[in-house]
Amino acid sequence: MALATCAYTSAQTKAGPVDPGVRGGVAGAGDPLKGLTADEAAFFQDGMTRFAQVEAVSKGANNGLGPRFNSNQCLSCHAQPTAGGSSPSQNPLLAVATLNGAKNTVPWFITQNGPVREARFKRSPSGASDGEVHDDFVITGRTDAPGCTIAQPDFLPAGDPLTGQHGNRNIIFRIPTPLFGAGLIESIPDSAILANLASDATTKSSLGISGHANAHLSGNVNLSANDGTITRFGWKAQNKSLLMFAGEAYNVEMGISNQLFPQERDETPGCRFIATPEDTLNFTTAPPTTGSPTTGNSNTAVLSDIEAFANFMRMLAPPTPAPATPSSEKGRNTFGQIGCAQCHTPSFTTGTMIASGSSKVPSAALSNQTANLFSDLLVHHMGEGLADGITQGGAGPDEFRTAPLWGVGQRVFFLNDGRTTNLVDAIRAHQSRGSEANKVIERFNKLSTQEQQEIIDFLRSL
Repeated sequence: MALATCAYTSAQTKAGPVDPGVRGGVAGAGDPLKGLTADEAAFFQDGMTRFAQVEAVSKGANNGLGPRFNSNQCLSCHAQPTAGGSSPSQNPLLAVATLNGAKNTVPWFITQNGPVREARFKRSPSGASDGEVHDDFVITGRTDAPGCTIAQPDFLPAGDPLTGQHGNRNIIFRIPTPLFGAGLIESIPDSAILANLASDATTKSSLGISGHANAHLSGNVNLSANDGTITRFGWKAQNKSLLMFAGEAYNVEMGISNQLFPQERDETPGCRFIATPEDTLNFTTAPPTTGSPTTGNSNTAVLSDIEAFANFMRMLAPPTPAPATPSSEKGRNTFGQIGCAQCHTPSFTTGTMIASGSSKVPSAALSNQTANLFSDLLVHHMGEGLADGITQGGAGPDEFRTAPLWGVGQRVFFLNDGRTTNLVDAIRAHQSRGSEANKVIERFNKLSTQEQQEIIDFLRSL
């Protein structure tokens, strides 16, 4: 019977393409952009250092964590294959849950070999629309949070994340997005995104592809960008800028308030140990955040953490792809021929961009550069199979930003909720009722196994 099982498995493997898994070798990512000035490089290094800092509730060098939080460090969620990446293969949140005596129960959806996940509820107990992040952990029991007693959310099991069967279907998940090349993405002019949207309209229409920018739309105010500009960061392209992205993540993921997001995640008396937003403390003390002001520091010292995070992301280089092979080159061509590149636009050219807070001169490293991101930065209907039921700005319940594919060769988890580690499954999950990708996936399914494999090899080369 064992031999028969092995033979059956082997036959199954030969019947379709195989995802070889995370590309080996050097990370190919994590470096600063080429051509940074000395000043820009200093801001990048300062931001990278703070990106790796571990936050405490109180009594530490970096205070303000909680009262509700998902992790205590940016790097813990953005670590694959290096700083600035996506969810690592070994989940760091299990250790965070009970650090410093915390009394948290690890939620069922946080597993040793599973992705870092944030949880959102579609609706509140009253039945009203929710959609907000509900943090995994609280500071109750921690030695640096004496006297605080608050409870974790009740994360009822959601069932199979692939089928949505069984369990509580009110809960949805998102995993961290990689940050490589984010400054180049921020530097792409709105006009270029809109011109690309209007291009090749006949082909897109024949494939059922439409898409639109997540911007300030009549009757549907995007609170992240109500000035009419195109938002482009996050799973639903819900954040306008890297500073906004950093400020929201610092508050939502770690519970640390700042001037963009000054409210605590929980106002329970006895649980607010650092009531002043982090950037206010920073400007009045110039690190460290406690004690007497430090004088004679470089100009990076007066930056808030969220400005430093934004600088790190802005000057973080895109991933370096692997050398092309005959298979990956054929896959690249087929990727375009069947229509994948209609949404996963291979490249844009950036406009002019200033890199750091100490300069008024456009950065040569960011300005007029080619960004090979493989995304149109638009949101598209992805159908009921991927829908999360949440609206953010102009992105509706089943709409998501076209995920940039640079660096996908070294990613472990795929799709908005991290439901699979297999690129073939991720591709086929694009097909469901109402998805703009249906006709393209039909074309993919009609390819020979060799042609499908060449596309997988191309993607794993990125």
